[in-house]
Amino acid sequence: MTYLIAVPDLLGQTATEVAGIGSSLTAARAAAAFSTTTVTAMAGDEISAALAALFAGHGQQFAALGRQAGAFHDQFVRALQAAASAYGSAEAASAAPLQAPAQTLQDLLSTLPNLGAGNRGNANVGSGNTGNQNFGSGNTGNSNVGGGNLGSGNVGPGNFGNFNVGGGNAGNNNIGFGNTGTSFLTLTNGADNNVGMGNTGNNNVGFGNTGAFNRGGGNTGIGNMGAGNTGNNNIGFGLTGNNEIGIGNTYFNTATNQFNLGGLNSGSGNIGLFNSGNNNIGFFNSGDGNVGLFNTGSNTYNAGIPNNFGVGNSGAVSTGIGNSGGYDTGFGNSGAQDTGFVNAGPVNTGAGNGGFANTGFGNSGNFNTGNGNSGSSNTGYWNSGSVNTGFGYSTDSGAANSGFGNTGIGVSGFSNSTTGGSGGDGSVSGFGNNFSGSDPNFGFDGFGSGFFNSASGPSFINGETSGFFNSATGGTIVNGDNSGFFNVGIPGSLAGPGTSGQLSGLLNFGTVVSGIFSLSRLLP
Repeated sequence: MTYLIAVPDLLGQTATEVAGIGSSLTAARAAAAFSTTTVTAMAGDEISAALAALFAGHGQQFAALGRQAGAFHDQFVRALQAAASAYGSAEAASAAPLQAPAQTLQDLLSTLPNLGAGNRGNANVGSGNTGNQNFGSGNTGNSNVGGGNLGSGNVGPGNFGNFNVGGGNAGNNNIGFGNTGTSFLTLTNGADNNVGMGNTGNNNVGFGNTGAFNRGGGNTGIGNMGAGNTGNNNIGFGLTGNNEIGIGNTYFNTATNQFNLGGLNSGSGNIGLFNSGNNNIGFFNSGDGNVGLFNTGSNTYNAGIPNNFGVGNSGAVSTGIGNSGGYDTGFGNSGAQDTGFVNAGPVNTGAGNGGFANTGFGNSGNFNTGNGNSGSSNTGYWNSGSVNTGFGYSTDSGAANSGFGNTGIGVSGFSNSTTGGSGGDGSVSGFGNNFSGSDPNFGFDGFGSGFFNSASGPSFINGETSGFFNSATGGTIVNGDNSGFFNVGIPGSLAGPGTSGQLSGLLNFGTVVSGIFSLSRLLP
């Protein structure tokens, strides 16, 4: 029992099937019961009667044994059903104590803060992640380890999909680099379960295969083993056709049982060895117009342009190693028109980008310039919001910020926070400033520059400060303006003169005060 693995569902299914067998046996015994237990004598003599009685007795004994076997069968079915129920109950009982800690752990993870800059979500370790429990930078999704992944459960950089191990894969459950599906230009058909590099399709193992269930390199088709084969179910090198075993034009066809003796290349216009297709130069290439090793695919977009140049490319017009997209230059790209390394999205320049039209490293968003951005249209590093300029923004403001750790709109500097109404509200530069403008209709509220200033203004150019540690509140028409150090302003009103609460100097309290330690009110 130490090495026995019981599956309750299969036990229950087996019990049902065994019960069905018992029902069939019972029906067969019932159909044969009369003819085997009641035997008519062939004649009226004693010998015929004795033979009939003998066979009838055997039939009755068989019927009795059948009933006993049926009873045993019923007991066996009940035992199987009981075992399935017992195993199921034991499995549920064993799982129950684990469910609460697992749920507790999940609940704990959902409340843990992020460690890093510009994360949006919970329990992220790194910067610029959007999602939960990511380890790295610029990931969009959950439980990714690496950078620039768009999906969940990926390990590595620049994957587009789920549970990939490696880099630049577009699809699910791939292990390696630059694997993708057949519709690489639109990324509508991802690749699944590939192991290797530069494969296009599903369930391939090797380099530069196009199709499914291929084992080797540079194969085009389904179920090929070897390298440079075009077709299905071939074993060997450079074969063109189906069900062939051999090299090039020398092969044995297992479907027709015919042997063909020819050269080492199949197709036409090939230069090198073990190539299938046409006009290839090198070794183990399938498709048309490839130069190098283990390249597949044909240039169907621009006639007259050579196709792939390099090793293990399965896309079109790619240069490099293990590219499965189209018009790629570099290593392990599964997107289209990528320049760089392990990019899964299209039109990227750099490395490990899972998004679209990025320049840099580890971006899972779109139209980013920089590194580790999971938002879109950012310039900088680790932004999970959009349209930001700088580092570590998690806000999705839609307006350009520049600097570090700022929250709001139109902010430049470090650790500044603004909230405003409309019309240019909350423009701040400096360090640690907090400004707000509360009028939702018109404003220019909460402008400031300096260090650790606080201001609020309800309407029209209120709460402007410059300097250090100033606090101001503005009423209407240019109120609450401070410049200097440690000043506190008082708001004016429409009834008073138009310029209220303006301070300059050091440690002043009042309105329209300048100097040091001054306390005053607005003069009439």
